[in-house]
Amino acid sequence: MTMTPTTLWGNVSDQQVTCIACGETLSREEAREYDKYGDRWNREGKEFESLCKPCHRGCCQQNRDGLEQTLLAANAGRTDRETFLERFCELVANDNDHD
Repeated sequence: MTMTPTTLWGNVSDQQVTCIACGETLSREEAREYDKYGDRWNREGKEFESLCKPCHRGCCQQNRDGLEQTLLAANAGRTDRETFLERFCELVANDNDHD
């Protein structure tokens, strides 16, 4: 059996994804993969999220070391926006105080 992108990942042109930044639904082939750990080349055991092209262009390409842990500690996706932002800012400020 010859390995092609279709046999490896299925027919991506039929798949729909949602941009994690703006919520737009688009075809997977029109989206950009986002790896919350910043290493999209190491694919083993990972599930990737998606960004639409405009949101991907707006992404900061800075190092994201520790970002996922900070988001989890600030209860990202589990609390209201105001509480999350307040907690996230506190955590980042505390982290910067230790540098």
